[in-house]
Amino acid sequence: MTTFFENLTSGSMVFLIRQTLIYAVPLMIVALAGIYAERSGIINLALEGIMIFGAFIGVLFVRLVQQWGWFQAFYDADNYLALQGFMLLTMLVSALLGALFSMLLAFAAINLKADQTIGGTALNLMAPALVLFFVRLLVNQNTLQMHTGDSAGWFMLKKAMFGYGRTDQPGFLFDTFVNKVYPATYVCILLFVIMSIILYKTRFGLRLRSCGENPQASDSLGINVFKMRYAGVGISGALAGIGGFVYALTTTNCTANGDVAGFGFLALAVMIFGNWKPLGVAGAALLFGLFKCVAASYGSLYVLNSAGDKIFFLKDLGINTNFYRLLPYLITLVVLAFTSKSSRAPKAEGIPYDKGSR
Repeated sequence: MTTFFENLTSGSMVFLIRQTLIYAVPLMIVALAGIYAERSGIINLALEGIMIFGAFIGVLFVRLVQQWGWFQAFYDADNYLALQGFMLLTMLVSALLGALFSMLLAFAAINLKADQTIGGTALNLMAPALVLFFVRLLVNQNTLQMHTGDSAGWFMLKKAMFGYGRTDQPGFLFDTFVNKVYPATYVCILLFVIMSIILYKTRFGLRLRSCGENPQASDSLGINVFKMRYAGVGISGALAGIGGFVYALTTTNCTANGDVAGFGFLALAVMIFGNWKPLGVAGAALLFGLFKCVAASYGSLYVLNSAGDKIFFLKDLGINTNFYRLLPYLITLVVLAFTSKSSRAPKAEGIPYDKGSR
């Protein structure tokens, strides 16, 4: 029993939970972005491209603000509350520019009635090229980084901020959910809950969802289908932009290089697996986040034996490293193969709305 409790509260378990949240939360928020667009009737395959663009905008904003020295005094004075305000401001900027970028898809799909799959694919192709072009133009290299320091030094919570010494052991819960955690993770979880409530418990959400199910009926009740679809795609772009920046902040040390490791496409799989519902999406994101964590850090995960020695069970299996890297995507394919038949997409998604058709 003691060994089980020690395993449950070990450093390996703390690391596993913490890293799972880091990988799962961007998937949750970007999958919710996909839900908003598709519930309004627009297929948003451009989530990957919007994430890439949002990550670039966020990192660029952090770099410029550091160059201007706006928050340097707060950093030097260890004013962590002000630095978290800086992080929230950056998330807001990423959201605004992500929404603006998504308007390209909205205009093509709603006004021009273009094929939404092709429009989303075009944005996915354009975003990394555009980002790399500006990165090369701005810093003459392939990766945009912070001007000074790293993301952990500027934005991560540490136990020293709460009065603990270097050798102090604050406890399992504090160590898991507070120490070495980015507050952006919890901001995204809170945003996920709020936006889910708005989608399913408000008049606006009801009208938005009706436009994805039966736009003709919605129009007959006086709902402006075009405006609601623009709103759905705009909110989708804002959430995906935030997800892109949070991914860059927590996973790649606040850098942008035109790549988000396929998280936008994984978010689409999470959305389908979650059946276009927030609770299902949250569960699917945690599942994929867990396997993504295992893929990234399998060599450092361990259990304790009865003598208290560490056993690196996954590493000792001798399985090729590439298998672990393949695991999240393999699990995605397997899960989709078994759940796609029971998934129910909005009836009018992907169908351009024509006021003259009934």
